[in-house]
Amino acid sequence: MGTREIIKKRRSIREYKDKLISDEILLDLIDCGHMAPTARGEEPWEFIVIKNKETLKEISRLTNRNALFLKEASACIVIFSRPTKYYLEDCSAATENILLAATSYGIASCWIAGDKKDYVPDIKILLKAPSEYNLISIISLGYPKNDLITKAEKRPLDELLHWEKF
Repeated sequence: MGTREIIKKRRSIREYKDKLISDEILLDLIDCGHMAPTARGEEPWEFIVIKNKETLKEISRLTNRNALFLKEASACIVIFSRPTKYYLEDCSAATENILLAATSYGIASCWIAGDKKDYVPDIKILLKAPSEYNLISIISLGYPKNDLITKAEKRPLDELLHWEKF
């Protein structure tokens, strides 16, 4: 699958098969994440891979219904960041790299918001993250329950594209 095809195929999927993701694939997803560009080459991120079902259930519960589906995932990747000037942009780029890499493996994913959410302090405590770090994203991962993934409804380009000026 080529890069453009992966980008156009990627969707937020919240239903997963009961099938494990290999550590080899999970390591490659992290490798793809840490290859993202960063402002000033700071690489502010830290990645936590979670496969333990009890931990996945607890994170799901802590998100206050934002991610009930996480308890059914095979794994998740949580991205924390040191507080740098461009932490949100840098870690968002890493998150997108992981999402696209997952798609290339046929793994479904969903980006669960982290930064500024009310559940962040509880998840930081659960995962023993340093208090000064920011929780950027939780990425659920699993093989899709339904192999048929529908095309996302997107606005036509002629409604959102502007040349030279707004």
